[in-house]
Amino acid sequence: MPVADLPARDRILATAHDLFYRDGIRATGVDRLIAESGVAKLTFYRHFPSKDALVRAFLDHRHDRWMAWFIDALGRHGAADAAHGGARLLLLVDVLEEWCAQPDFRGCAFINTVVELGPALPEAAAVAQAHKAEMTQVIAQLLPDGPLQGPLADAAALAFDGAIVRAQMAADPAGRRAAAVTLRGVLSALVARR
Repeated sequence: MPVADLPARDRILATAHDLFYRDGIRATGVDRLIAESGVAKLTFYRHFPSKDALVRAFLDHRHDRWMAWFIDALGRHGAADAAHGGARLLLLVDVLEEWCAQPDFRGCAFINTVVELGPALPEAAAVAQAHKAEMTQVIAQLLPDGPLQGPLADAAALAFDGAIVRAQMAADPAGRRAAAVTLRGVLSALVARR
């Protein structure tokens, strides 16, 4: 459904999602959100009493959207078909490469938000922590059960986040591929140490 056909709240949230992710939260003012979503100021504030309320809604929306994509991408790259062993962690490399190839890639919205807002919006950090915890749980499902499952999933999630930041900082596709190559090396070392 085109954004213009969405109900007002959804239009505001879709507009905020695109602008916050692309341009940043501080760089995106309420007046711009109102203008680009095509709603009246009163309508905006009826749905989101403050910009902070919209930021929290954006993060919740981004979490749901990104986690659905992440789980689907793991499936597309063979998570269900691969042997249930540590080597399944390497699917994270394929997922990162797919994500980085998207034209709107700008890194992790949660890392970006925490870096941008810092302590100004503690709720954002809490949502980001919950997002990262859920992502780590999905990564843990790629590993066999056992005492090392949690620590390996934590290490793999940390490596994945680092590769995201490195890919975001890259000036070109070659730099993004280099981040994926580095991630492959780190994950291969984790698998070998099991």
